[in-house]
Amino acid sequence: MAKSSIFIVLASAICFFSFFASSHGQDDRNHFVVHGTVYCDTCNVQFVTKLSAPMAGAKVKLQCVDFANEKNVTLSKEATTDEKGSYSIEVEGDHAEEDCEVTLISSSRSDCAKLDSDKHLNQAAKVSITNDNGLIHSPDRIANALGFMKDQPLAECAQVLKELSLNPDGTEIEDNS
Repeated sequence: MAKSSIFIVLASAICFFSFFASSHGQDDRNHFVVHGTVYCDTCNVQFVTKLSAPMAGAKVKLQCVDFANEKNVTLSKEATTDEKGSYSIEVEGDHAEEDCEVTLISSSRSDCAKLDSDKHLNQAAKVSITNDNGLIHSPDRIANALGFMKDQPLAECAQVLKELSLNPDGTEIEDNS
């Protein structure tokens, strides 16, 4: 009798912990953290170079809109970058049916606050906030780096871009040989 009581208690404990772990995992499945960085684009080329500088105190916004009705904003959260130019935004819920992106709101530097006005250079980093996308099930989502531009590129940029086989405007140097 004592053996069967111990067996019942042990089996009950295993079922309880199994249920608890399962339900706890479901909550975590719909919890995400969007990570990204903001930098000062010192060469005004719209990508990170060795002269780019992390921007502390910049503000970004994560916003999701419904695919079917782009006017329906389903999520909107803001964050401020730390001393390394990094931010993290916690998100609850699956946003599989939504278009989510991080955009720049404001720069912390008056000498590096310009945004490119060309529509195709929209300063936004799209991010998938769902586990139903075939990716590894991790709560972390990494957004592409976003940058504010300086009013005037640094003088050293010409050399850095030349090392990358680029003209000062960021276009590729043509090889005429």
